[in-house]
Amino acid sequence: MESFRFPDDLVALQAAWLLTYDALAQAPTGSSTTMLRRRLLVLSRQLYIHPYWAAPGRSRTAWAELRRQARHRGWGTAA
Repeated sequence: MESFRFPDDLVALQAAWLLTYDALAQAPTGSSTTMLRRRLLVLSRQLYIHPYWAAPGRSRTAWAELRRQARHRGWGTAA
């Protein structure tokens, strides 16, 4: 199995994305979710354009591992 080492800022971005996604999923029906949706879009863009992904050989497996590490490190400390 491949070992991935991610920069702390990238893991923090992913953790913030996960927190925001969870808040959006938990929002009551009929509540305003505009700010959460906008934040999710901004975080998605920041994740996608992070310099880490510019190196050759980055894959979907790395994305899955990034999500796993963000969950493992704890969502609250990274947001």
